[in-house]
Amino acid sequence: MGRFTDEMTRLVGEIVAVRGARKGFVKDLTQNTAALMAKFHRAHKDMARKTKAERRAAVAHLKKTVGAMRHAFAADLDGARRAWAGK
Repeated sequence: MGRFTDEMTRLVGEIVAVRGARKGFVKDLTQNTAALMAKFHRAHKDMARKTKAERRAAVAHLKKTVGAMRHAFAADLDGARRAWAGK
């Protein structure tokens, strides 16, 4: 064979090899992306569960604290009314 034919054969071989490498790269990229997305979804779900529990605890604490403050304020107001009424 001539030099041109040898070079064309080598070039075709390189094209086929690069095409195979590209297919492998795309396949790995697809799998890695899917795994990463699954990890993100799990992390988001865990974070949502954790923050939901924290929000519930904060609201319960807030209700308890505000309720106690309301009762204390009502008792102070009642005491002031009695003092003004002379009782």
